[in-house]
Amino acid sequence: MTSLSESDAGSSARPTMRHVAKLAGVAVKTVSRVVNGEPNVAPETARRVLDAARALDYQPDPHAGNLRRSDRRTRTLGLLVSSVDNPFAGAVHRAVEDVAVEHGVAVFASSLDDDPEREREAVAAFLRRRVDGLILTTASTNQAYLEPELRRGTPVVFVDREPRGVETDAVVSDNFGGAARAAEHLLARGHRRFAYLGDLHSLQTARHRRRGFLEALDHAGIPVADVPVIEDLHDPERAREALLRLLDGPNPPTAVFSSQNLVTVGALRALRERGRHRDTALVGFDDVELADLLEPGLTVVAQHPEDLGRIAAERVFAKLNGDGSPSQRIVVSTTLIARGSGEIPPSGM
Repeated sequence: MTSLSESDAGSSARPTMRHVAKLAGVAVKTVSRVVNGEPNVAPETARRVLDAARALDYQPDPHAGNLRRSDRRTRTLGLLVSSVDNPFAGAVHRAVEDVAVEHGVAVFASSLDDDPEREREAVAAFLRRRVDGLILTTASTNQAYLEPELRRGTPVVFVDREPRGVETDAVVSDNFGGAARAAEHLLARGHRRFAYLGDLHSLQTARHRRRGFLEALDHAGIPVADVPVIEDLHDPERAREALLRLLDGPNPPTAVFSSQNLVTVGALRALRERGRHRDTALVGFDDVELADLLEPGLTVVAQHPEDLGRIAAERVFAKLNGDGSPSQRIVVSTTLIARGSGEIPPSGM
């Protein structure tokens, strides 16, 4: 293939068909035919074009024929959330849309389902649509694959979870501090036998919550090695089964911390199934719909997803408008809401 200088490649701009054509040593029309899957292109020529496209990280532009604005913006954002089934993600989505509407921008949204492969596929799909910026929740352990896009100047802001392998903005909840506050709240009621029910251990947020909860217990003199820590409870049914096993065991906990809203739903079902919802304390991380209507009401460490989404969207638009400030890690505080379940004392007190 023909060599291509850095100036030809446009290190700060997205590669175009012209760049691919020059690197492959073919005409721009040939690149167009290969990209669009048209027939009558020699296999060897098609291979050279595809190799050049991969080398340049070229993404076809489906809107190219319709773009006439001088800034080449598409007035769209790509938003990747954990799952649209989760009310937390829905609140983030709504907040991003509210900001985007004010700027006359549409939002393409997709669910991550905490699958690293799905993360990369969704991001690639957004980039093929030439979104002006990305707001991402992540599941993969490293986001260095985004480095080419960041070099081109595409604003990327992470929400709920921090990135690894790239330097860019992140807007996250105080997961460690919120979980520590839950432990301190239960300790203040006299509890000494605890259980921790956690989300997927591969998730950064779950690890921070586990660490915050256990470190607070450790500082209070509770032997954390004796605290049941059950993780990878990513849906209500698994959480229900896990807590039922503990409640039916020889030394059941008097206080439970459930570190995610769907896990909390499963914990609630287990406690009620065994008739233990009035004598076993429960604090959940994330609020749960109708939590105040339960008896007793559900005590939670509430995140503020509306703030996470709003701030993330504001950072994207600031970058689109020329803000070149260093990357920021913005931490949104959590709020402990006492409604009754977290205030139940241990039996006998």
